[in-house]
Amino acid sequence: MSFEIEGCLKVKDETVNINESFKKREFVIEVINERNTDWNDFVKFQLTQDKCELLSPINLGDTIKVSFNIRGRKWEKDGKVNYFSNLEAWRIESVVQQEPSNDVATPPAPGPDETDNLPF
Repeated sequence: MSFEIEGCLKVKDETVNINESFKKREFVIEVINERNTDWNDFVKFQLTQDKCELLSPINLGDTIKVSFNIRGRKWEKDGKVNYFSNLEAWRIESVVQQEPSNDVATPPAPGPDETDNLPF
């Protein structure tokens, strides 16, 4: 399952080496609730292995688009079963905030060849 979401980078953790063969990095974005900003969501993601470096050029406060997968695991210990989910990011893109514009885009005028080739 692949998803995308945009938000403002609020937390940028350092890469953590879990063991010799596995590393991860977590980060949090704030996603604006359009109805009421008091209810904004703070969504935590993780990057693993070589993807940990994707966050390096991004600064706190930047608006980003995160492409991610939802991963779920079953964990059993001492006869007790637990389930947990991770949002595993695999791409991060900076989003450039554009100022609203009052300019109306007009299509270009047809060139001389375009009007001569009409099928009717």
